[in-house]
Amino acid sequence: MKIVIAPDSFKDSLSAQAVADAIAEGLGEVWPQAQLVKCPMADGGEGTVEAVLAACKGQLRHTQVSGPLGSAVTAAWGWLPESHTAIIEMAEASGLQLVPLAQRDACISSTYGTGQLIHAALDAGAQRVILAIGGSATNDGGAGAMQALGVGLFDAQDQPLRRGGLALQDLARIDLSDLDPRLAEVRFEIAADVNNPLCGPHGASAIFGPQKGASAQQVEQLDRALGHFADHTAQALGKDLRDEPGSGAAGGLGFAAKAFLGAQFRAGVEVVGELVGLADAVVGADLVITGEGRFDAQTLRGKTPFGVAQVARRQGVPVIVLAGTLGEGYQALYEHGINAAFALANGPMTLEQACAQAPRLLRERASDLARVWQVSRR
Repeated sequence: MKIVIAPDSFKDSLSAQAVADAIAEGLGEVWPQAQLVKCPMADGGEGTVEAVLAACKGQLRHTQVSGPLGSAVTAAWGWLPESHTAIIEMAEASGLQLVPLAQRDACISSTYGTGQLIHAALDAGAQRVILAIGGSATNDGGAGAMQALGVGLFDAQDQPLRRGGLALQDLARIDLSDLDPRLAEVRFEIAADVNNPLCGPHGASAIFGPQKGASAQQVEQLDRALGHFADHTAQALGKDLRDEPGSGAAGGLGFAAKAFLGAQFRAGVEVVGELVGLADAVVGADLVITGEGRFDAQTLRGKTPFGVAQVARRQGVPVIVLAGTLGEGYQALYEHGINAAFALANGPMTLEQACAQAPRLLRERASDLARVWQVSRR
C-alpha cells in the first residue's frame, strides 16, 4: 500500500514537515509495511520556504533587511542551486507578524525589505524568483520593493519619496534609469491565492488595510494614493495593470511585481506542488492524506487541501483531511475531490491545548483512520 502524506503547516503549532511526520507515525502503527511518502506542502503563505526546502534539499539563507517600519530584521529565504531558483516569503521581510498590534500602520509600512531580498537573490545568480506574498504588513503598492531595486520615485520638489503607501499621494515622477538590469533576465512568479484588484471597494486598501492598522479615513486616503501611483506607473510603462486580478495582493505588491518585473501569478499550492513533485508522488498511490489548521469553506480559495485534492483527483486517488478544526462550510469540499475530513480534538480543549498536543492528536487520528480504512477494505 502506498500513501502520500501532503499536509500544510498547522499555524502556531507545527510545520508541514512535523505534521507529515506525526501522521506517518500514526499510520505506521497500523501499517508497518506501507510505503509512506511524505510531501510537506504550502499554499504560498507562511511555511512555503520551509516546505520547499524540506522536499528539494535546498539551502536556507539569511539576509539583513529593512523591516516594514524601517528597523533591521534578519529574513530567511530559500535557494535551490541546481535550478538557480530563489524562494522568497515577503512576510519574512515585510510581514504583519513583525509588527506588534499597537504599532501597525498601513500608511507608513513598506515593502523595501522584500526588494532587498530580491536583490540578494540577484546577487546569488537567480534565474527564477518565486515570491510567496501572504501575510504582509504593507499597503504601499510594492513601491518600497521597487525603490530597493532601483526605481526612482520623486515628489514635486524632485526629492526621493519617503516610504509607505500614504507617501504615494505626493508622487510626481518615476525614473527607471537605475532599475537593476539583471531583473530583465529573471523569471518572476507570484505564489498567492488573492485575486483582488489594486484599487476600489475590493482593492488592497479597502479589503486588507484595516487589519494592517488603517482607519476608515486612512483606507480612503491609501486607495487614492495607490490610484495615483498606478496613474504614474501607467504613464512610465505604457500599461495599466491596476485592475488585473491579484494586483491588490500583499497591499499592492502584486501590482508592482506585474508592472515592473513582469511577474506571472500562479496559485501558491500549484507552485509548491510542482517544486516538491506532488503529482509524481501521487502516481500509484492508494490514498492521499492532507490537512491544515482550520478546514472550512475558505479552503476552496486555493488553500493546500484543495490544491492537493485537485492533483489526486486527476489520478483517481481518494483524499482524506486531518484538520485542527472543521469550520463552517467544509462539506463543500466534498464536491472537489475530498472524500472525508476529521478534526483532531478528542474532547473539549482550548486552542492552546490543541496546539500543544497536536503531534499526539495527529498520531492518534492517523492511527484511527488507518484502522477504519483497513476494515473498509476487507
